[in-house]
Amino acid sequence: MRNASVSRSIVELMRKSLLPLLALATFGIAGCDSSAPTPAPTTTVTPEASEAPEVNVAQTAEVNDWSDCPYIGPGWLEETNGQRLTKQGIDTRFPTPACVFWSYQDEPQATVIVRDMPTVEDARAAVDWAAPIDATEPASFDGWEGGRGVVNEHAVYAVQKDTHAVLVWSNQQQTVKSEQIAHEAIANLGL
Repeated sequence: MRNASVSRSIVELMRKSLLPLLALATFGIAGCDSSAPTPAPTTTVTPEASEAPEVNVAQTAEVNDWSDCPYIGPGWLEETNGQRLTKQGIDTRFPTPACVFWSYQDEPQATVIVRDMPTVEDARAAVDWAAPIDATEPASFDGWEGGRGVVNEHAVYAVQKDTHAVLVWSNQQQTVKSEQIAHEAIANLGL
């Protein structure tokens, strides 16, 4: 009787130890299916309005096209900023191209960036970036609000109205020159 009991125990033990191996072998063989895999379903995630990409209000002008500025004339700029114009270029990454003007120096004599921002708050943020509140004086005309001052040895005049921001830097120390350039850009663009 004891032998029968031992035999039954051995059979039971073998069955229990072989069962997991058999299951693994079955699943392993099933995984070797030669048919084409079924593609996983795709899900398109649409961002909600609150997940809109952040706007870069501090985007500087980088010339990518050596063309004339479409809204500031070269002769007018020379006379207004008081320096001979030796070259100019535009940055077409902006819907309204940014304009950069040089004289004989290595850095620009004037830079004009016109921004059409998604919100009024973004336009104000662009102005605050260009003409920091703690480093400039208030500037306003015809519903345009912003700041003017000398920042990093450049005269800056930056204003916004609605979702538009106009940011102007001049290598001259008189903010009146930056202001005149901004007014010319606004008038010529009909903003």
